[in-house]
Amino acid sequence: MTKVKDGRRATLYRAYRPQGWSEVLGQDNVVRVLEASIKNKKIAHAYLFSGGRGTGKTSVARILAREIGVTANDTYEIDAASNTGVEHIRELREGAHVLPLESPYKVYIVDEAHMLSRSAWNAFLKTLEEPPAHVIFILATTERDKVPETVQSRCEIYTFKKPTREILSQSISDVAKKEGYSIERPASELIALLAEGSFRDALGILQKVLAVTKDQKIDAGEVELVSGAPRAELVRDLLAAIAKKDPSTALGAIQKSASENTDSRVLVKLLIHRMRVALLLRLAPDVAALLASEFGEADAELARKLSKEPGVNSNTLRALLDAYAQMAYAAVPHLPLELAVIDICSL
Repeated sequence: MTKVKDGRRATLYRAYRPQGWSEVLGQDNVVRVLEASIKNKKIAHAYLFSGGRGTGKTSVARILAREIGVTANDTYEIDAASNTGVEHIRELREGAHVLPLESPYKVYIVDEAHMLSRSAWNAFLKTLEEPPAHVIFILATTERDKVPETVQSRCEIYTFKKPTREILSQSISDVAKKEGYSIERPASELIALLAEGSFRDALGILQKVLAVTKDQKIDAGEVELVSGAPRAELVRDLLAAIAKKDPSTALGAIQKSASENTDSRVLVKLLIHRMRVALLLRLAPDVAALLASEFGEADAELARKLSKEPGVNSNTLRALLDAYAQMAYAAVPHLPLELAVIDICSL
């Protein structure tokens, strides 16, 4: 169970963040190279970890520091989002020249590095060009394009990939089990889909579910409750209506979703994933069978039934993708989906 401190439970992401290379999931390309560089004593003076939020950049930075023998007392973490100015970098530069307390190196982990100001980067560049021999910098960013090229050229760059939904789903199941809960496959898959490739977001959703579940068994309905995701039955009804080109039923389902105050983008995302499987079942059954295994039996069976309906085609999938892209800016959240349905059913 998650430890309780001062009456408060630690967040799942903090409690279960990886502590060693074997616990880092979905980043084999990064882990293999870093392990080899440590083994061969070829440690860089500066690293740039780039990738989406919640993919493990800071966790890997901490593991790297430990693996090269740096203790917590000689590891310094800086949040560049709240320390953007040149004065903060000057303090870092001054501190970098002081020898480590008890380790062979001092490690500075700069999170959200892209948030540093231009003047801060200019001040930092001098230190990167002529770093003290006992200092290692690890810059972590979700927006590599905002890190100056002059800085990137002086770093060893590692790109963190978003974990697959399968990896996220398994991670969610493992954490739930460690917390004393069992979670149904459709529930863990829904959390993985909603998390969009972020371990932190996935465990954040799971933590909310654990707070409201009435027993030790978690189902998809509880995930829908805490996340604002549409009910599975509503998604299936809408998918069937689109596949059969039934605009009246489809628009009615969209209106019902709106009245239940569900997240319109999540609704379309669920439709896209299911429509994709239905289309692949028609054109590439072996490939689709693997994808369908990620769904609950009801969703997988519906996809099989709908695979030959007239609305299951590439144009429908494109229309749903366009609707999803437009929803971020729509004045009426469900309007892009309504227009997509009208277009699909009129073709």
